[in-house]
Amino acid sequence: MIKSGRLSWLALILASLTIIGAYYTFDSIAPIADLLRRQRGFSQTDIGLLNAIFNLPNIPLAIVGGLLIDRIGAAKAALWAAGFCAAGAGLTAIGDPFALMAFGRLIFGIGEETLLVALLACLAQWFEGGASALAMSLLFSLARVGSYMADISPRWAAPLYAQGWRPPLILATVFTLVSLCAGVGLFLLDKRRTTGSGLHGERFRWADLRSFDASFWSILGLNVLFASVFFPFRSTFAIVYFQDAKHLSLADAGLLNSWVFFTAIFATPIFGSFADRFGHRAALLAFGAALMPLNFLLLALLPGGLWITTALMGLSFSVIPAVIWPSTAMLVPKERLGAAFGVINVLQSLGMFACNYLAGWLNDLFGAGPRHPQGYMPMLAMFMALSLISFGCTLLLWRRERSQAGHGLERPAKRFLEKAGA
Repeated sequence: MIKSGRLSWLALILASLTIIGAYYTFDSIAPIADLLRRQRGFSQTDIGLLNAIFNLPNIPLAIVGGLLIDRIGAAKAALWAAGFCAAGAGLTAIGDPFALMAFGRLIFGIGEETLLVALLACLAQWFEGGASALAMSLLFSLARVGSYMADISPRWAAPLYAQGWRPPLILATVFTLVSLCAGVGLFLLDKRRTTGSGLHGERFRWADLRSFDASFWSILGLNVLFASVFFPFRSTFAIVYFQDAKHLSLADAGLLNSWVFFTAIFATPIFGSFADRFGHRAALLAFGAALMPLNFLLLALLPGGLWITTALMGLSFSVIPAVIWPSTAMLVPKERLGAAFGVINVLQSLGMFACNYLAGWLNDLFGAGPRHPQGYMPMLAMFMALSLISFGCTLLLWRRERSQAGHGLERPAKRFLEKAGA
């Protein structure tokens, strides 16, 4: 199997191009939330549902996606998933009636979550035993380019927004079509590997989950809770919250939110490289998780200082994705990697579905809006409580990994140990 060299980095570039369009499309709802509210009469619950329903299919299907990755190969699974993303984005752009828009997000969700897991599994194969944390963090870094571009699209694509809610969604569809082309390129490149693509694990049995020890379940808890807090807030409600509660314009609110992703573009590979070279992965995860409850506390208490909260969340969003996925790959046998990622994906999807819907429901229940910005406080309190629980998961992981029962998360990557003569 080809594990390094120029082809490995070419695979990383193609994987990154494949995920950029999916991330752009996922984050395309937040910038048009106010347009949907004014032009379509959508409630905040409706807007939350558009991103909640994105996660709905992955609750039953994520395990299937993980097993599919193990059986047919990560690159082929990524190609199929990219096709679903493009189809779902197109239906969302048509978007009238609401049921069609929601169905488009459902189809898009089937593809996007499987796409991410497939690309991570693919990179785990290409960079096995090497700079896996750096490679995965670079994937996330370039994926954030898509999120960043979506958040600032009211500025660089202002003429589209002036025409209403649909043209920005058509632009998102174009991004997914470009990603599909990159997915084709990755699939063709992956076929060149001498032992073929895919991990080709044994038949999965639910009893195999018992082999995953306490460290895996701790990191799973962090993964699920972090995603359930970060994405419902930053990718669904943050922009409209900044408009209503902090009195920013759409363009300024989008720009403020975009700095979370802009920070991650540059900081994520730094933390990934640090984890490969020096280790301390569990400690890094604890540091990143600690920033989240502080962020929501400051949002609730400070009348200004929004750039501080953006910096905190951007830093957290840089540390955790850079470290958590390669760390997870160290905790499970490689032939179970797709299934392990699938289990995480199931629970992540359930958490994001529930939190998107609950956040919108709380905002409607307490009358959140420009005339009553205090109505957003219950939503912020919910996110802060979940952030505190996720921080607790990192402390449990850190404690275990510092003991003899650990899996080497606190040690440098193999190639750095070999250079040091360890």
